[in-house]
Amino acid sequence: MHGLLLCGGWLLATGYLAGAAGGCWQRCCPGRNNACWALGTHRARCYCDSYCQRTGDCCEDYRAACRRAEVAKILPDFFSRDLRDPWRRTELLLREEPSGSPFPRYCGYFHLTQVGPPCRGQAWTRRLHRDKRVCVECRGDTSHRRPHCTGHGLQGARTFWVAASVAGCQGSWVQEGLQEGCVCSPPALIFV
Repeated sequence: MHGLLLCGGWLLATGYLAGAAGGCWQRCCPGRNNACWALGTHRARCYCDSYCQRTGDCCEDYRAACRRAEVAKILPDFFSRDLRDPWRRTELLLREEPSGSPFPRYCGYFHLTQVGPPCRGQAWTRRLHRDKRVCVECRGDTSHRRPHCTGHGLQGARTFWVAASVAGCQGSWVQEGLQEGCVCSPPALIFV
């Protein structure tokens, strides 16, 4: 009997029994995804997709489990050099580092864990596949006076990205590491 009580206490403490608060750990989804849910308090269904913030039905641990880093906006490296691109919008223009900028240039290496179907629509996003490793350059976020680019996340943590020039193309990745003062080899991506 004593062993059964200890086992039950362990299950409650680790969140294995239904009704344990939250449940978003390793289950977060970008956008609107009704299949991305967990059991919350009182065995009620709560959601772990980013849309839950609009509808107010997020799991209790959504913020801690899913919002560790902002969502990264990415583009292919050639986008920053091609001023003739007809899809280039002013809100997507890259802010060039001023000379002597206190913000370092660095590369982020990511393992893609999820790539949405709309990514098959453009030549550059068709190269994004689940389980592929990608390199994304950060040239400093001078607009927000931050030493890092928005959305690079934490090493080993699953975070989210969106392709800034392809509607609906989004997914998730896990940061494998950052390297200062580098340039990604082609096909490279950049943070916007």
